[in-house]
Amino acid sequence: MTTGIELGLDTFGDVNANPDGTLQSHAQTLRNLLAEAVTADQVGVDFLGIGEHHRADFAVSAPEIVMAAIAAKTGRLRIGTAVTVLSSDDPVRLFERFATLDALSNGRAEMILGRGSFTESFPLFGHDMRDYEVLFEEKLDLLTRLLREERVNWHGRTRAALQGQVVYPRPESPLKAWVGVGGSPESVLRTVRHGLPMMLAIIGGSPGRFKPYVDLYHQAWEQLGTPPQPVGVHSPGHVGPTDAEARERFWPGYKAMHDLIGGSRGWPQLRRADYEREVEHGSLYVGSPETVARKIAATVRKLGAQRFDLKYSAGPQQPGVLLDAIELYGTRVIPMVRDMLA
Repeated sequence: MTTGIELGLDTFGDVNANPDGTLQSHAQTLRNLLAEAVTADQVGVDFLGIGEHHRADFAVSAPEIVMAAIAAKTGRLRIGTAVTVLSSDDPVRLFERFATLDALSNGRAEMILGRGSFTESFPLFGHDMRDYEVLFEEKLDLLTRLLREERVNWHGRTRAALQGQVVYPRPESPLKAWVGVGGSPESVLRTVRHGLPMMLAIIGGSPGRFKPYVDLYHQAWEQLGTPPQPVGVHSPGHVGPTDAEARERFWPGYKAMHDLIGGSRGWPQLRRADYEREVEHGSLYVGSPETVARKIAATVRKLGAQRFDLKYSAGPQQPGVLLDAIELYGTRVIPMVRDMLA
């Protein structure tokens, strides 16, 4: 089902570049991000997701503070995390922060919960990587109870137990939360077990390879006898005036990001031919508004998604390029996708 599709944007707050290639400060990048959010609000984007990282190449380590600033400058844009690294956070404090943000934004806050593909937060906050699985499972269990129950009883081994605990402030309506899934059956089933919508992080290869996970998600809901929660897709891309210009604008920053992260993960350096192949056949949504719209619509149809979020930041790009891409996405891509799916 593709009616009522939501179309959003995601950013990790990648440190921006000056025209001469030098990097801007973290502080300036955060100010730029606020301007990007205001533009997204003005051009009709449904949602803006902000990632959480604790490393030099990304400026956002406290996304809820950034979102609070955005809430004060926007009127309709929904704002959330992409993702909250729940394993190294505290569910009670997370609930308190989001309940506060939701109140200040008049109900526009939502969280996407994940383990995160970066692990810098584990040693930073005193967590053992050997507890990687149990940290996420227990904290997700506690948070889902906080989302649904006013008075919570919970015990586990990763934090202090709660007995009849009420957490404040109380939200006016239930807080919205998704689970970010990278592509394992266990993650899909865990999401259903906790009764939450699923956000698929599809960052490479054909989107169609995730269809079995969507099918598994629906089958698991069917076994529960409950209508399924929504499915969303998060994928990187860039909208430019033409296909050629979009590819050229996105390539340097995307390669710099890929090679920096890949250096610590054993990836080979990204070749231009591989980049072009991913744009043509994979999960890089790079091109003119018409090209990006067609590709998004095809993915939404194939996976039966109810939301698509384009990760528009990738490496050290210039602020003006990002603002231009956001404007084209809101004014051109979103209307075309809705027309195609109608």
